[in-house]
Amino acid sequence: MKPIYSGKVREIYDISDRHLVIVTTDRISAFDHILPATIKDKGIVLNSLSNFWFNMTRGIVPNHIVDDRLENMPPFFQNEFFRDRTVMVRKLTMLPYEFVVRGYLFGSMWRAYDAGEPFCGIVLPKGYRLAQKLEQPILTPALKKEIGHDENISMAEITARLGAEMAQRITQICFALYEICSRYALSKGLIIADAKFEFGHDEQGQLVLADEIFTPDSSRYWDADRYQAGISPDSYDKQFLRDWLLNHKHNGEFQFDKVPEDILLQTQKLYHECLDRLSPPLPVLP
Repeated sequence: MKPIYSGKVREIYDISDRHLVIVTTDRISAFDHILPATIKDKGIVLNSLSNFWFNMTRGIVPNHIVDDRLENMPPFFQNEFFRDRTVMVRKLTMLPYEFVVRGYLFGSMWRAYDAGEPFCGIVLPKGYRLAQKLEQPILTPALKKEIGHDENISMAEITARLGAEMAQRITQICFALYEICSRYALSKGLIIADAKFEFGHDEQGQLVLADEIFTPDSSRYWDADRYQAGISPDSYDKQFLRDWLLNHKHNGEFQFDKVPEDILLQTQKLYHECLDRLSPPLPVLP
């Protein structure tokens, strides 16, 4: 069996008229490039965290998960390689947008703010510092592109494209997800600085949460005890690897094939520490 889609991290298999199987690999990407090296068990960490959060938030919004038990997968997937990294999901008509809830001023929004530019149509008041908590979380959408970088757009554009009712529904869901899950993470000593969400519609037209949620690849996790506004916090994700690549360019080129083993091991440790800090049990879905 071959995947119908192979992304930077996930592979998607078409198994029936209604269902797909998604396998989360140990691949890691940086600066839109898949590295030749992998991060051991990274796919298990991402899949375990995402399933945990999907299970926790199913009362807020339906999600695409059908089953995560290996014995219920098609025979092709019933071997140890696929264990804890494989899910069966519903087929959806995906919206071509992603929605990022930002609770702290960081990343691309900080760069725009620091340059005095609006971001997704939002203009924040002066006086914020790098990584400072926002007075209220904000929602910044982007139009997904098959090739190249996604295009940041405003919620006004989302409203024009999807209608006021759907835009309001998505906004309410995104903020509810962020509020509930960031509160839980903080109880475990972790700050969720931001989080990305994607949605689709099922056969009945119901809005369904899809892709992944609150993983180190789709959210920024910071240590609450070490957090300090004004400095760049340490992240439980691939930022450690990205920083090495940025600091070790040769003739202006990233050295994707020369990342040292200790950098890969430290990146692996960060992903696993995030999972351990949140301590989610592997969800058992009905």
